[in-house]
Amino acid sequence: MREITEKTTSEVIAERLLQESKILLRHTEWNVSEIAYSLGFKEATHFNNFFKKNMKMPPMRFREM
Repeated sequence: MREITEKTTSEVIAERLLQESKILLRHTEWNVSEIAYSLGFKEATHFNNFFKKNMKMPPMRFREM
């Protein structure tokens, strides 16, 4: 993976999860827990932490923008 994309497998997966989460936040009325579980997070707090780490803002703030 790294030879082709110059990214680790974990980075590629994280980018894809982040892309999907932004789409769901923009285009659905699902709450954060529903989005978290649909993306495979066992806890909504794990999703919140993942989103904040990568976007520098909580999911609900992103949705409000």
